[in-house]
Amino acid sequence: MDFRAALLEQTDRFGDLIAEGDPQTPVPTCPDWTLRQLFRHVGRGHRWAAQIIAERRAHELDPRDVRDGRPPDDPESAAEWLRESARLIVNAVDRVGSDARVWTFLGPRPAGWWVRRRLHEATVHRADAAFAIGTDYDLDPELAADAVSETLERVSVQARGVRQRDHPPLQRGQTVHLHATDDALGPSGEWTVHHDEDGIWWSHDHGKGTVAVRGPATEVLLAVSGRRDTDQGGLEIFGDADVWNRWLERTRF
Repeated sequence: MDFRAALLEQTDRFGDLIAEGDPQTPVPTCPDWTLRQLFRHVGRGHRWAAQIIAERRAHELDPRDVRDGRPPDDPESAAEWLRESARLIVNAVDRVGSDARVWTFLGPRPAGWWVRRRLHEATVHRADAAFAIGTDYDLDPELAADAVSETLERVSVQARGVRQRDHPPLQRGQTVHLHATDDALGPSGEWTVHHDEDGIWWSHDHGKGTVAVRGPATEVLLAVSGRRDTDQGGLEIFGDADVWNRWLERTRF
């Protein structure tokens, strides 16, 4: 998958929603946020990542120090500000090289790591914007499946951290199985999350989980990220629903 092209495309489509929506529109899936706060969060986040990459930072950047971190008031100009933020990430990676080590909130990673992270930040928040203004949300199943994988990778690393070690999203011995039903996804459309003596980790293995969720990849992503309940997305859930609810409560995007 071309993550750079996908980042630009998803952010461009997000910008289209911003240009047509009222900035003061409430965002139900991000309580207490307006549409303006939502796209400012994404655009400034993109610029934050781009600056970390461009400066090859070994330490976190204070969000208040992000250059041009505030969008213009005019919706059309704000949409272009958002689109430009994604281009800044791609340009920064081109300049320093995708393998250059930089700071991330999961520890040092190659600069190219940020492209995929920010892609899926835009992917999910575009859904927030679409739901807020009442328009349809569509996503390529392959991209949706990768967003699920990226989420599980991030959550697994964070769950091994000090802050979550005593309150893990999954109890030891439990498993969560996710199954995307889209044609042609194959193993990339299945995920099993484990908690054993090695901590929380995941694989693309097929297996029976303590709880299992099954349906289209986009709906699996929206459920995993807390954007839709399983019944809203027409997903099937099998097993212990309390395990699923605990997972969602402690891993919300």
